Amino acid sequence: MTKKETQSSSPHQDLLDELEAERAKTWAGGGPARIETQHGKGKLSARERIRQLLDEGSFQEVSPYIVHRHTHFGMDEKRYPGDSVITGFGKINGRRVCLYAQDFTVLGGSFSEVQGQKVAKIMDMALEAGVPVIGLNDSVGARIQEGVYSLAAYAELFYRNTLASGVIPQISVMLGPCAGGSVYSPGLTDFVIMTKGTSHMFITGPDVIKTVTHEEVDLETLGGAMTHSAISGVSHFAADDEPATLALTRALLGYLPANNAEPPPAVEPTDPPWRMDEALNTMVPTNSSEAYNMKTVIRAVIDCDSFLEVHEHFAENAIVGLARMHGQVVGIVAQQPLTLAGVIDIDASDKIARFIRFCDAFNIPLITFIDSPGFLPGVNQEHSGIIRHGAKIVYAYSEATVPKLAVVTRKAYGGAYIVMSSKFIRTDLVFAWPTAELAVMGAEGAVNVLYRKQLKAAENSDEDRARLIAEFKERFAKPYAAAAAGHIDDILVPAETRPRLIAALELLRDKHVVLPAKKHGNIPL
Repeated sequence: MTKKETQSSSPHQDLLDELEAERAKTWAGGGPARIETQHGKGKLSARERIRQLLDEGSFQEVSPYIVHRHTHFGMDEKRYPGDSVITGFGKINGRRVCLYAQDFTVLGGSFSEVQGQKVAKIMDMALEAGVPVIGLNDSVGARIQEGVYSLAAYAELFYRNTLASGVIPQISVMLGPCAGGSVYSPGLTDFVIMTKGTSHMFITGPDVIKTVTHEEVDLETLGGAMTHSAISGVSHFAADDEPATLALTRALLGYLPANNAEPPPAVEPTDPPWRMDEALNTMVPTNSSEAYNMKTVIRAVIDCDSFLEVHEHFAENAIVGLARMHGQVVGIVAQQPLTLAGVIDIDASDKIARFIRFCDAFNIPLITFIDSPGFLPGVNQEHSGIIRHGAKIVYAYSEATVPKLAVVTRKAYGGAYIVMSSKFIRTDLVFAWPTAELAVMGAEGAVNVLYRKQLKAAENSDEDRARLIAEFKERFAKPYAAAAAGHIDDILVPAETRPRLIAALELLRDKHVVLPAKKHGNIPL
């Protein structure tokens, strides 16, 4: 190379060197010491999380140089390129996603005007591109030094969460604290995944609670992963550590379509569609007071090892989750006879209704396994609004236009029969097993009501009651009367359930329903 060529290329090299130096600043976060502190808490840095979550080399960053404009409280000396969040897009198992990752090493990941601008921009891109958006949350909350500018940024985020709802999947991954107003963004998204031990969500912290109520409460009890997974129902999943949390996020995305105009992703089937598990024929006890595990039934019917349970620890008397049937994604809804005999209460109602509406929004067919004696009775349930909450289930099933299949394995009594995907709220096909009991109530309760005077006058009332119960069961507690009335489409040998459901799903694949024109309904929230 001549001297003249060297001199002419030098300015370009200077510019490239300058760019490399500026890039290094954006990659540094809050600096090595703060990253080390993050590691000491068992937490990864924001960029390490992105690398673990996305396919190798697929991340494309957006807006890495933007800085805040505020000067109060010494903020003019605390400007970091990109501020307290990393935004961009990439791929998970080859599928496109947008994401943002709050950087706790930069001002505690506090939500600022700039963070709001960056997150809003990436959400707008996700909506326009029709791809899921994932938030990796680790933040102390609003940036107090910025006052209302930070609050306005939250409002922009919440508005976009609402616009995106039902259009693209939104997943909130909780990897650290999430306090105050910031909790409402995860609350608006489709799924919340929390990390045990290091992630917390709460409106009001322990110190404030102690000041106001004089109660002592620790962070984990107040808003830890298991608190929100088992008690409040805010979190759908709880993972043991950050690698497990990020792996679960990748797995969940594998069941979800990119947007509401696409079907969920199918996989090559490895489980024969005609497989019939003979164990199903004896899995449900003939004694209706005996419990059994509905999850065992579900796993025997769906594709092997495909069940991803949602809200596993919340309202355990109900079961919801994603699975596959012959490689196709389906949503599973069921009762769990092992917990409260599968009765439906307020929490179970909310859990079921919300999951149904998610599946319907994203073109995921629904399969319902029914075994419930009804709604949970009691003054507390009535006063807390079981009518309003239970109505959510029938509303969700009635408005859903995806393929809907139901299998009555045993009890379908009263209101539980009606709301749980019954025939006349437009379920496409309703099947029953020979153990199915479809009635207004159980035989014992029905006999006590119908024959009260007769039994009171009878000399051998116990013998008469036993005879009348047996007669009632023979007449009403078997599926044949319901099938004769058209409430059941067919009665199956339980082992036949898998191939029959797969065949029905194939038929209904292109189902199309026209609903009345309206802005939106008014679900009983």
